[in-house]
Amino acid sequence: MTDRGPLSRRDLLRLGVAGGTATLAACGWDGGRLIQPKLLTVSRLNDWVGEHLLFDPDRLAPTCPPDRRIGRMPSYFISRGGPPVWPQGDEWALTVGGLVRKPIRLTRPMLEKLPRVTYTVKHHCVEGWTAVATWTGVPVRAVTELVQPTADARYLRFDSFDSGFFNGWDLASAMHPQTMLAYGFNDRPITPDHGAPLRLYSPVKLGYKLTKYLTGMTFTQERPGGHWEDQGYPWFAGI
Repeated sequence: MTDRGPLSRRDLLRLGVAGGTATLAACGWDGGRLIQPKLLTVSRLNDWVGEHLLFDPDRLAPTCPPDRRIGRMPSYFISRGGPPVWPQGDEWALTVGGLVRKPIRLTRPMLEKLPRVTYTVKHHCVEGWTAVATWTGVPVRAVTELVQPTADARYLRFDSFDSGFFNGWDLASAMHPQTMLAYGFNDRPITPDHGAPLRLYSPVKLGYKLTKYLTGMTFTQERPGGHWEDQGYPWFAGI
């Protein structure tokens, strides 16, 4: 594909327009100099439609028995040289703050004592592949109840030790009953390949929204951007 000429049907499919969806076809593709402005416009339209017309905060993603697990979850991270690993000997903890009344610092044992949710669901990647896996963790809404956000809080920013990776969520999606901070994967503790010691997971979002290697969760009034979102990927990214 070159940077000259009108958008072809293939380009539209990569932008997620011809198929009527809000997805991109491949991680890291920016569309080139001609297509990139159109990509940003489509992303903004997709965000509005996804958030205001398609998203139902009460709709649960279908689940299935653990024996229906299929496919392989590839390892993904932006750090060079392999998956990032929290330094041994240093205590990892999740810092939760921002526009809240009771900021908190949660270690892994503390998180495991909070209400737990486990489900087996289909995972959707923006690149087009899917897999069925089991996830275990604490609902984001349970942590939210602990910190008591103020009335000004409208969004959540999730930060990572994966080379500064971050992204933002709207509160309605974050409070969805299936949105969790996952510390278990396929009946075992999560490994660095999949975001240990803690990652964000939800079956109502595309994979690039599910921040791995979490270090911080911040309630904000302004909408945060994100590693991929700032490069033109749809911000809402709902399924």
